[in-house]
Amino acid sequence: MSAGGGTKAIVAALVANLGIATTKFVAFLLTRSSSMLAESIHSLADSGNQALLLVGGKRAQREATPEHPFGFGRERYVYAFLVSIVLFTVGGAFALYEGIHKIQEPHAIDEWKWVPITVLIAAIGMESFSFRTAIVESNHVRGDASWVEFVRHAKAPELPVVLLEDLAALVGLVLALFGVGMTLITDDGIWDGIGTVSIGVLLIVVALILAVETKSLLLGEAASDEALARIQAALEAEPAVERIIHMKTLHLGPEELLVAAKIAVRDTATGADIARAIDSAERRIREAEPTARVIYLEPDIYLAPAP
Repeated sequence: MSAGGGTKAIVAALVANLGIATTKFVAFLLTRSSSMLAESIHSLADSGNQALLLVGGKRAQREATPEHPFGFGRERYVYAFLVSIVLFTVGGAFALYEGIHKIQEPHAIDEWKWVPITVLIAAIGMESFSFRTAIVESNHVRGDASWVEFVRHAKAPELPVVLLEDLAALVGLVLALFGVGMTLITDDGIWDGIGTVSIGVLLIVVALILAVETKSLLLGEAASDEALARIQAALEAEPAVERIIHMKTLHLGPEELLVAAKIAVRDTATGADIARAIDSAERRIREAEPTARVIYLEPDIYLAPAP
């Protein structure tokens, strides 16, 4: 996986979530707090999600085969989409179910009252470290884009997924802290259930955002406006190319771009002239946009549209 895939951020999130999940589950066993159980399942689901992202990045590096001639780069999108499904079902749906059950049958926290607060504060510290790592890694590739633009338009899905997961985890911990804290203050377990339901709603919203964004990548997105401009400039700089009649691009993976264009050449050009022009144009494109791995250029004679 390339730097754009954010392997460091994924590993940091995986280590943090495994540790957090263990401490949260111990706290649940001691206190029977539904917020702690929901947060335990949330961290466990996040750990599974990070493992999925690492597997997807590894499988995407396989060489092309006759059955898959364009390689397996888009497998990273498949695994990112699976993350949204896991987050929705395992994290969000379970938290909603558990929270509603706790509201219907509330139970106060009678023993080990200091444990959930201590665990949640420690978890906020560990999750903040993971979130900071994801932010630092994202800043290496984000450029001048806003955070919303980065999440919406990033072609490598791993960093946006980890960012949203870590953000949801931090907000979820605050909601759990609120639910547990109010339960301890009021001695009314219904607050624990409210905190759990809030966590469930949060995770479902984040899962839906991830599903929408990764679905777009799965369907196939064109190159960014900046990459399109570089490719167009490279083609137009080729002396033998009179104009670009039309051009289409498609991401075969985060760092693999297919470029297909119909280019106008002089009607007096010989076959050898056209072949040399296409070879030269391909070199120019690859120099201008290294992600352009597969290039198809079709020569044609441009006919101006009738008035």
